[in-house]
Amino acid sequence: MATASQRGFTLIELVVTIVVGSIVVAFMAMFIVIPMEAYSAQTRRAQLVDDADSALRFMGRDIRASLPNSVRVTNGGTAIEFLATMDAARYVDNGPLANAALALDFTTQDAAFSTSVPFTQLTLPWSSSSAYLSIYNVGVPGANAYEMANVITPQGTTIAISAGATANQNLVTLSQGFQFAYGSPGKRVYLVSGPVSYLCDATAGTLTRYSEYSISSTQPASAPAGATASLVAGDVGSCKFTYSAGTAQRNGLVTLTLQLTQSSESVQLLYEVQMVNSP
Repeated sequence: MATASQRGFTLIELVVTIVVGSIVVAFMAMFIVIPMEAYSAQTRRAQLVDDADSALRFMGRDIRASLPNSVRVTNGGTAIEFLATMDAARYVDNGPLANAALALDFTTQDAAFSTSVPFTQLTLPWSSSSAYLSIYNVGVPGANAYEMANVITPQGTTIAISAGATANQNLVTLSQGFQFAYGSPGKRVYLVSGPVSYLCDATAGTLTRYSEYSISSTQPASAPAGATASLVAGDVGSCKFTYSAGTAQRNGLVTLTLQLTQSSESVQLLYEVQMVNSP
C-alpha cells in the first residue's frame, strides 16, 4: 500500500515567511499610524485655537467694560491693566428740579445728586464702601483716576444708590462729600469696582487675571499684593498687549496677541478691541 508523502516547513521557509509578514505589517502600520498621528496633531491644534480664542474673547469683554481711558500696558507688553466698571448712568447738574439739592455741584464737595438716566445693572437699594464713582477720566495728569483725585471718589467712600421719584431717577449719596473737578460733556458717571490686571508669564506658561486689589499710580508688573488670581489660559508660549489711545478721529484700540504651545504644536491668535473712550 502506497504511503502519502508528508512534508513540513523548512527553517528557511519559516524565516522568509516571518520577514515578508513583518514587511507587510510595517507597511500597514505606516498607513494606520501616520493618519492617527495627523488626527491627534489636528485635535491638539483645534483645542489650542479654542483655548486661545476663549481667553482672548474673555479679555475683550472685560476690557470693553472698563472705565474710559483707564487701559495701560507695561512690562514689555506682557501686562495690561484697567479699571473695571459695574455700571454707568447720567447725572443731573442743572435744569428744573423739585429739589435743587439733587443737582451735582462741581463747585464744592457734594454728597448727594440724582440721575436722569438710571443705573441698570444694580438691584436697588444698593450700597458699597469698596466701589468708586468716576466722572470725566481722560487719563492725563490731573484727570487720571489712577491718581485717586479729581475724577474719582476716595477709597473707602460709602456709595449708596436708591430709586428716585421717577423711572429714570436714581438717588446717589456719598458718606463724605467729594468735589469732582470736571463735568462730563455727556454727563456720564461710572461706578467702578476696582483695577483688573492680566499678566502673561511665558516661563510658567500662564495667563492670569488679578482683581480685588487697591488702585495705584504704578501699574503692577507682577502679582499685586492681596489680589485674587484666576488662571485664564495655560500652555502660554508668548503674548503681547498693546494700546493705542483714541483721538477725536478714531477710537482707542487694544491689540491682544496670544501664542499657545503644546507637544510641538503651536498656534497664535490676534484679537483687537475697539475702545469708545468718551468720558
